[in-house]
Amino acid sequence: MDIGVTVGDDLDRLAASPARFDFCELGVGEPTLVPDEVDPGRLTDALGGRDLLVHLPYSQRLASYVPEVNDAIVDYQRRLLTAAGDLGAEKAVLHATSADRDDVAFRETAADQLRRVADVGREAGVEVVVENVGHQHAGLQLSVLGDLARETDTPICFDVGHAYMEGGNKAIRRFLRSHGDRISHLHCHDVRRRGDTHLPVGAGEVDYDLVASELDDFGGTVALEVFTDDAALLLDSAERVADRLGASF
Repeated sequence: MDIGVTVGDDLDRLAASPARFDFCELGVGEPTLVPDEVDPGRLTDALGGRDLLVHLPYSQRLASYVPEVNDAIVDYQRRLLTAAGDLGAEKAVLHATSADRDDVAFRETAADQLRRVADVGREAGVEVVVENVGHQHAGLQLSVLGDLARETDTPICFDVGHAYMEGGNKAIRRFLRSHGDRISHLHCHDVRRRGDTHLPVGAGEVDYDLVASELDDFGGTVALEVFTDDAALLLDSAERVADRLGASF
Protein backbone atom coordinates (compact mmCIF):
# COMPACT_ATOMS: atom_id res chain seq x y z
CA MET A 1 0.00 0.00 0.00
CA ASP A 2 1.34 3.42 -0.97
CA ILE A 3 0.44 6.51 1.04
CA GLY A 4 0.59 9.96 -0.53
CA VAL A 5 -0.69 13.49 -0.17
CA THR A 6 -2.86 15.81 -2.26
CA VAL A 7 -1.21 19.13 -3.11
CA GLY A 8 -3.77 21.03 -5.18
CA ASP A 9 -2.43 22.57 -8.39
CA ASP A 10 0.69 24.16 -6.90
CA LEU A 11 4.10 22.78 -7.89
CA ASP A 12 5.78 24.77 -5.11
CA ARG A 13 3.47 23.16 -2.56
CA LEU A 14 4.24 19.77 -4.09
CA ALA A 15 7.98 20.39 -3.72
CA ALA A 16 7.53 21.49 -0.09
CA SER A 17 5.39 18.50 0.96
CA PRO A 18 7.00 15.87 3.21
CA ALA A 19 9.42 13.57 1.41
CA ARG A 20 8.17 10.52 3.36
CA PHE A 21 5.07 10.26 1.19
CA ASP A 22 5.18 7.69 -1.61
CA PHE A 23 3.37 9.90 -4.10
CA CYS A 24 1.79 13.30 -4.60
CA GLU A 25 -1.64 13.88 -6.13
CA LEU A 26 -1.52 17.03 -8.25
CA GLY A 27 -4.60 18.93 -9.45
CA VAL A 28 -4.61 19.53 -13.21
CA GLY A 29 -6.83 21.32 -15.71
CA GLU A 30 -9.01 24.25 -14.85
CA PRO A 31 -8.26 26.87 -13.80
CA THR A 32 -4.47 27.07 -13.77
CA LEU A 33 -2.30 24.00 -14.22
CA VAL A 34 -2.60 22.30 -17.61
CA PRO A 35 -0.31 19.25 -17.71
CA ASP A 36 0.84 19.67 -21.33
CA GLU A 37 2.20 23.07 -20.27
CA VAL A 38 4.11 21.75 -17.24
CA ASP A 39 7.91 21.77 -17.40
CA PRO A 40 8.78 18.06 -16.97
CA GLY A 41 12.11 18.89 -15.38
CA ARG A 42 10.53 21.17 -12.80
CA LEU A 43 7.92 18.51 -12.02
CA THR A 44 10.58 15.82 -11.62
CA ASP A 45 12.54 18.04 -9.25
CA ALA A 46 9.42 18.82 -7.23
CA LEU A 47 8.47 15.15 -6.93
CA GLY A 48 11.92 14.26 -5.64
CA GLY A 49 11.55 10.59 -6.50
CA ARG A 50 7.92 10.26 -5.43
CA ASP A 51 5.28 8.91 -7.79
CA LEU A 52 2.71 11.13 -9.51
CA LEU A 53 -1.07 10.90 -9.42
CA VAL A 54 -3.36 13.62 -10.75
CA HIS A 55 -6.79 14.97 -9.94
CA LEU A 56 -8.83 15.99 -12.98
CA PRO A 57 -10.77 19.30 -12.91
CA TYR A 58 -12.79 19.70 -9.71
CA SER A 59 -15.73 21.72 -11.02
CA GLN A 60 -16.21 20.36 -14.53
CA ARG A 61 -19.33 18.23 -14.98
CA LEU A 62 -18.85 14.69 -16.22
CA ALA A 63 -22.13 14.67 -18.14
CA SER A 64 -24.49 17.26 -19.62
CA TYR A 65 -27.75 17.06 -21.58
CA VAL A 66 -26.04 18.31 -24.75
CA PRO A 67 -24.22 15.66 -26.85
CA GLU A 68 -21.80 18.22 -28.32
CA VAL A 69 -20.87 19.39 -24.83
CA ASN A 70 -20.33 15.79 -23.71
CA ASP A 71 -18.01 15.25 -26.67
CA ALA A 72 -16.08 18.38 -25.72
CA ILE A 73 -15.79 17.19 -22.10
CA VAL A 74 -14.31 13.89 -23.25
CA ASP A 75 -11.94 15.68 -25.65
CA TYR A 76 -10.68 17.93 -22.87
CA GLN A 77 -10.21 15.02 -20.51
CA ARG A 78 -8.32 13.25 -23.31
CA ARG A 79 -5.94 16.21 -23.54
CA LEU A 80 -5.37 16.16 -19.78
CA LEU A 81 -5.00 12.39 -19.50
CA THR A 82 -2.65 12.12 -22.46
CA ALA A 83 -0.40 14.81 -21.02
CA ALA A 84 -0.62 13.29 -17.54
CA GLY A 85 0.38 9.92 -18.96
CA ASP A 86 3.34 11.50 -20.70
CA LEU A 87 4.40 12.95 -17.33
CA GLY A 88 4.24 9.51 -15.73
CA ALA A 89 0.99 9.78 -13.79
CA GLU A 90 -0.29 6.41 -12.60
CA LYS A 91 -3.87 7.32 -11.63
CA ALA A 92 -6.28 10.19 -12.30
CA VAL A 93 -9.15 11.07 -9.97
CA LEU A 94 -12.43 12.03 -11.66
CA HIS A 95 -15.38 13.60 -9.81
CA ALA A 96 -18.68 11.76 -10.36
CA THR A 97 -20.95 14.68 -11.28
CA SER A 98 -23.77 15.23 -13.76
CA ALA A 99 -26.21 17.87 -14.96
CA ASP A 100 -29.05 16.28 -12.97
CA ARG A 101 -28.26 13.55 -10.50
CA ASP A 102 -31.95 12.90 -9.77
CA ASP A 103 -32.93 12.19 -13.38
CA VAL A 104 -32.93 8.38 -13.46
CA ALA A 105 -33.14 8.23 -17.26
CA PHE A 106 -30.08 10.49 -17.52
CA ARG A 107 -27.91 8.01 -15.65
CA GLU A 108 -27.35 6.11 -18.90
CA THR A 109 -25.68 9.22 -20.30
CA ALA A 110 -23.58 9.57 -17.15
CA ALA A 111 -22.52 5.94 -17.45
CA ASP A 112 -21.54 6.42 -21.08
CA GLN A 113 -19.49 9.51 -20.21
CA LEU A 114 -17.74 7.66 -17.39
CA ARG A 115 -16.95 4.76 -19.70
CA ARG A 116 -15.57 7.08 -22.38
CA VAL A 117 -13.28 8.96 -20.00
CA ALA A 118 -12.05 5.73 -18.39
CA ASP A 119 -11.27 4.34 -21.86
CA VAL A 120 -9.32 7.51 -22.72
CA GLY A 121 -7.32 6.99 -19.54
CA ARG A 122 -6.51 3.41 -20.52
CA GLU A 123 -5.29 4.61 -23.89
CA ALA A 124 -3.02 7.09 -22.10
CA GLY A 125 -1.75 4.49 -19.63
CA VAL A 126 -3.47 6.20 -16.69
CA GLU A 127 -5.99 4.48 -14.43
CA VAL A 128 -9.06 6.70 -14.06
CA VAL A 129 -10.64 6.32 -10.61
CA VAL A 130 -14.08 7.87 -10.09
CA GLU A 131 -14.62 9.75 -6.82
CA ASN A 132 -17.78 10.04 -4.72
CA VAL A 133 -18.94 13.63 -4.26
CA GLY A 134 -22.58 12.93 -3.42
CA HIS A 135 -22.56 15.52 -0.64
CA GLN A 136 -22.36 18.21 -3.34
CA HIS A 137 -25.30 19.49 -5.40
CA ALA A 138 -24.16 17.90 -8.67
CA GLY A 139 -22.50 14.82 -7.20
CA LEU A 140 -23.95 11.38 -7.90
CA GLN A 141 -25.24 9.63 -4.81
CA LEU A 142 -23.11 6.85 -3.34
CA SER A 143 -25.50 4.11 -4.42
CA VAL A 144 -25.65 5.44 -7.98
CA LEU A 145 -21.90 5.88 -8.21
CA GLY A 146 -21.28 2.33 -7.05
CA ASP A 147 -23.66 0.90 -9.62
CA LEU A 148 -22.22 3.02 -12.46
CA ALA A 149 -18.66 2.11 -11.56
CA ARG A 150 -19.53 -1.57 -11.60
CA GLU A 151 -21.52 -1.28 -14.82
CA THR A 152 -18.66 0.51 -16.60
CA ASP A 153 -15.85 -1.50 -14.95
CA THR A 154 -14.31 1.70 -13.56
CA PRO A 155 -12.20 1.67 -10.38
CA ILE A 156 -13.33 3.89 -7.52
CA CYS A 157 -11.63 6.61 -5.52
CA PHE A 158 -13.50 6.37 -2.23
CA ASP A 159 -13.40 9.64 -0.33
CA VAL A 160 -14.07 8.66 3.26
CA GLY A 161 -14.89 12.18 4.42
CA HIS A 162 -17.25 12.87 1.53
CA ALA A 163 -19.12 9.65 2.27
CA TYR A 164 -19.44 10.68 5.92
CA MET A 165 -20.87 14.05 4.88
CA GLU A 166 -23.40 12.30 2.67
CA GLY A 167 -24.66 9.78 5.20
CA GLY A 168 -22.42 9.36 8.23
CA ASN A 169 -20.52 6.25 9.24
CA LYS A 170 -23.50 4.10 8.25
CA ALA A 171 -23.11 5.26 4.64
CA ILE A 172 -19.41 4.41 4.75
CA ARG A 173 -20.19 0.90 5.97
CA ARG A 174 -22.91 0.32 3.36
CA PHE A 175 -20.75 1.45 0.47
CA LEU A 176 -17.68 -0.50 1.51
CA ARG A 177 -19.71 -3.67 1.96
CA SER A 178 -21.35 -3.28 -1.45
CA HIS A 179 -18.51 -1.86 -3.53
CA GLY A 180 -15.28 -2.19 -1.53
CA ASP A 181 -13.92 -4.60 -4.14
CA ARG A 182 -13.92 -1.81 -6.74
CA ILE A 183 -11.88 0.66 -4.66
CA SER A 184 -8.41 1.35 -6.01
CA HIS A 185 -7.71 4.68 -4.31
CA LEU A 186 -8.70 6.30 -1.00
CA HIS A 187 -8.99 9.94 -0.02
CA CYS A 188 -8.60 10.16 3.74
CA HIS A 189 -9.40 13.12 5.98
CA ASP A 190 -11.72 13.78 8.88
CA VAL A 191 -15.08 15.54 9.16
CA ARG A 192 -17.48 16.91 11.78
CA ARG A 193 -21.26 16.82 11.41
CA ARG A 194 -21.49 20.61 11.44
CA GLY A 195 -19.76 20.66 8.04
CA ASP A 196 -16.06 20.98 8.86
CA THR A 197 -14.16 18.77 6.47
CA HIS A 198 -10.66 17.92 5.30
CA LEU A 199 -9.50 17.95 8.92
CA PRO A 200 -6.52 15.97 10.21
CA VAL A 201 -7.43 12.35 10.85
CA GLY A 202 -8.54 11.99 14.46
CA ALA A 203 -9.91 15.53 14.68
CA GLY A 204 -13.40 14.62 13.51
CA GLU A 205 -16.04 11.91 13.63
CA VAL A 206 -15.12 9.42 10.90
CA ASP A 207 -14.79 5.89 12.28
CA TYR A 208 -11.52 4.75 10.69
CA ASP A 209 -11.66 1.47 12.62
CA LEU A 210 -14.83 0.79 10.63
CA VAL A 211 -13.04 1.65 7.39
CA ALA A 212 -10.23 -0.73 8.27
CA SER A 213 -12.59 -3.57 9.18
CA GLU A 214 -14.42 -3.29 5.86
CA LEU A 215 -11.24 -2.89 3.77
CA ASP A 216 -9.26 -5.84 5.05
CA ASP A 217 -6.09 -6.42 2.98
CA PHE A 218 -6.55 -3.22 0.98
CA GLY A 219 -3.64 -2.94 -1.45
CA GLY A 220 -4.40 0.26 -3.34
CA THR A 221 -3.21 3.83 -2.89
CA VAL A 222 -4.16 6.19 -0.07
CA ALA A 223 -4.00 9.98 -0.40
CA LEU A 224 -4.20 12.25 2.63
CA GLU A 225 -6.51 15.10 1.63
CA VAL A 226 -6.01 17.21 4.73
CA PHE A 227 -6.18 20.93 4.02
CA THR A 228 -3.01 22.07 5.75
CA ASP A 229 0.64 22.55 4.87
CA ASP A 230 1.69 21.65 8.41
CA ALA A 231 4.02 18.68 7.89
CA ALA A 232 3.51 17.35 11.42
CA LEU A 233 -0.27 17.21 10.99
CA LEU A 234 0.02 15.56 7.56
CA LEU A 235 2.46 12.94 8.79
CA ASP A 236 0.41 12.25 11.93
CA SER A 237 -2.69 11.69 9.78
CA ALA A 238 -0.73 9.35 7.50
CA GLU A 239 0.55 7.38 10.49
CA ARG A 240 -2.97 7.08 11.92
CA VAL A 241 -4.38 5.79 8.62
CA ALA A 242 -1.45 3.41 8.13
CA ASP A 243 -1.92 2.04 11.62
CA ARG A 244 -5.65 1.46 11.04
CA LEU A 245 -5.08 -0.22 7.66
CA GLY A 246 -2.15 -2.34 8.85
CA ALA A 247 0.37 -0.64 6.56
CA SER A 248 3.85 0.69 7.14
CA PHE A 249 4.65 4.36 6.73
